[in-house]
Amino acid sequence: MLTPHENPLDRAVALIRNAGHVIAFTGAGISVESGIPAFRGEEGLWKRYDPRCLEIDYFHSHAGEAWRVIREIFYDFFTGAKPNAAHRALADLEAHGRLRAVITQNIDNLHQEAGSRVVHEFHGNSQVLLCLRCGQRVPARAVDLTQLPPLCSCGGMYKPDFVFFGEMIPEKARAASFLEAERADVLLLVGTTGEVMPANLVPESAKRHGAAVIEINTAPSLHTPRVTDIYLEGKATEVMQALRDAVLAQK
Repeated sequence: MLTPHENPLDRAVALIRNAGHVIAFTGAGISVESGIPAFRGEEGLWKRYDPRCLEIDYFHSHAGEAWRVIREIFYDFFTGAKPNAAHRALADLEAHGRLRAVITQNIDNLHQEAGSRVVHEFHGNSQVLLCLRCGQRVPARAVDLTQLPPLCSCGGMYKPDFVFFGEMIPEKARAASFLEAERADVLLLVGTTGEVMPANLVPESAKRHGAAVIEINTAPSLHTPRVTDIYLEGKATEVMQALRDAVLAQK
């Protein structure tokens, strides 16, 4: 814990420099500055769209209607989003051997575009489509989305390869995420409110297994009173750049 006169950023830097296994856990807040609004909150997308379009049963029974909303949100509105300085800072820390993995709740592929190599996508990836008949996965950009619902060459319907309400978390991503949490001695918690189950159990698992938790958020989250050791308030881009620069600076 911090002493009254200890600078939180300095303490965070020291923890990361002395750690053997640092991981990051990211949520919607890290992508807001890339132009992707969060789903929840006053400015969230669920204030503008019916969340039923992402319920798996509704998707199967109203595919055309669900796909129209999905296309607008994920393939029209989000297409121009690019990685921001926070994504790049995490990729830089990994490239310099200071970060082992990113676990993300986001489905926007921005961590990979920023250069992160070890990314566990807890909720999948919107930039991949899955055929519900033959199981083929293809890049979303390779599929004609002017005809809805989009169909595979086998005649099956494509579904975005991310987790809908009512679906299970992919076992490979779930197992990898909790294994990283168990191994971590430092967890960077960036831009997540802690509201989404079961993803919010990942930081709790890291804390339970002895990790120090450094939280970066614009406002306290549900995680703050439960698991956070060092709280760095501010925009993800600004705080992550400062943290990266200090960690990678010559001693």
